Amino acid sequence: MEADSQMEDQYFVGWGTLALINAGLAQGKNRSGLNWFFLSLFLGPIATLIIVVWEKLPEQKDLSQ
Repeated sequence: MEADSQMEDQYFVGWGTLALINAGLAQGKNRSGLNWFFLSLFLGPIATLIIVVWEKLPEQKDLSQ
């Protein structure tokens, strides 16, 4: 029983780590890291594939000046 619990914990830690990695990848492509973090919690590796395949968005100009 204890081994099952440890494997479940490792699964959730790995899934959470993947969501953090996806957030970083998304920010590198000028996309919302927070949105992709939450999306990755549900989609996991599928979200990684989507982020990697999508092209980088163009930089947004700062209009506040």
